[in-house]
Amino acid sequence: MLEFEITNRSSFCSARNGEIKLKGKSFETPVFMPVGTQATVKAIKTDELNELGAKIILSNTYHLYLRPGVDIVKKHGGLHQFMNYGGSILTDSGGFQLYSLKDLRKISEEGICFQSHLDGSYHSLTPEDVLRIQRDLSSDIVMVLDECIPYPSSRDYTIQSTELTKRWAKRSREVADEIGIPVFAIVQGGMFEDLRGDCAKFLSDLDFPGYGIGGLSVGETKELMYRMVDRSCRNLPEEKPRYLMGVGTPRDLVECVMRGVDMFDCVMPTRNARNGCLFTSRGKVMIRNSRYKDDLSPLDPECGCYTCRHYSRSYLRHLIISGEILSSILNTYHNLYFYLDLMKKIKDTIILDRSFDPLLKWIEEAGY
Repeated sequence: MLEFEITNRSSFCSARNGEIKLKGKSFETPVFMPVGTQATVKAIKTDELNELGAKIILSNTYHLYLRPGVDIVKKHGGLHQFMNYGGSILTDSGGFQLYSLKDLRKISEEGICFQSHLDGSYHSLTPEDVLRIQRDLSSDIVMVLDECIPYPSSRDYTIQSTELTKRWAKRSREVADEIGIPVFAIVQGGMFEDLRGDCAKFLSDLDFPGYGIGGLSVGETKELMYRMVDRSCRNLPEEKPRYLMGVGTPRDLVECVMRGVDMFDCVMPTRNARNGCLFTSRGKVMIRNSRYKDDLSPLDPECGCYTCRHYSRSYLRHLIISGEILSSILNTYHNLYFYLDLMKKIKDTIILDRSFDPLLKWIEEAGY
C-alpha cells in the first residue's frame, strides 16, 4: 500500500518535505502533478515527462470511463501500459467534472445519474462504482466520489452537501480493502471554516491513507481559499499526505505548501501554454504580443529547459501566430519545467530550513 514519511519540516511554517512510496515507486513531496485528463498530458510525450522529472501525473475517471471505456484500458493491462507511462498515476473520481456539467446530472443519496457530454447516453454511478472503475484502470491512488460545492452557496446547502460527501466517504471506506489501492477521501465544507474542520475531522477518524482538499478555486478570493486550506490541514492527520485539488498559481503552490499541503495538480501550466501565456522568472510572457516579433533572446534567460536553450521569443511568437502544432509542444514543455522547477525551489527551502519570504517576494515581483 502507500507509505508516507516526512523527512524535513520548516521551522518557519507548516511546510514539510517527505516521500511517498507505493507499488515499488516513490516520489518526493511537495509535488506538482501534471494533468493528463484523458491518459495524456496535452502536447507532451511520456518520455518528455520522464525527462522533466514528473514522477506522478493525474488522470480522470469520468473522461476515461466515457472514452475510451474501462474495457479498452484493461485490455492494455491498465493506464500505465495504455499511455506508456512508468511513473505513478492518481485518478480523480470525476466529481469536479460532474459539478461543471450540472445541467446534465442529478445527485441522490445513492450516487450520481448523468448524461454523457459526448453522446447524450445516460449513466448512474455510486461511490462504490467509482472506486471499482479506478481499480480497473489500474490507478496507483484513487479518489472517493464527492460533491463539489458551488461558490457562493448558503450555509444550509453547504451543510447538506458536505454531509452527503461524508456519507459517501464512509461507504467508500467500507470497500477500500476490496479495491486494494490507496483511497484518498476529500474534504469539503464550502467556505465555512467550521464545516471544513468538522469534515476533515470526520474523514480523519475513518483512517484513509491520504486526504484531498476539494471545492476550492471555484471563484472565491485567494485569502478565503488560503483560510479554508489552513483549517482543513489543521484538522487532518500529520502523518498522512494532503492533496489540494485543482490549485493553482505559483503563489498558490508556495502559500499552500506553507500551510501543510503535500500534493497539487492544475491545468494552468499546460492550458496557458497552448494559449501563449508562458511563465518565466520575471513574470508571465504573452508570446503573441507584437513586441516579441524581433526579440532574439530566449524566452527566459534564467531557465534551463529545452525550449529556452534552443529557441528565441521571436520564433515562439512565429509558431503560435502561424498556428503551428510545435507551438503547443515547446510552450507546454517550458511551462511544466517552470512548475516542476518551482517545486524543487520549494523543497530546497524546506530542506535547508530557510524562510519562504524570498520566494514570496520573487512571486510578488513577478506578478504571480
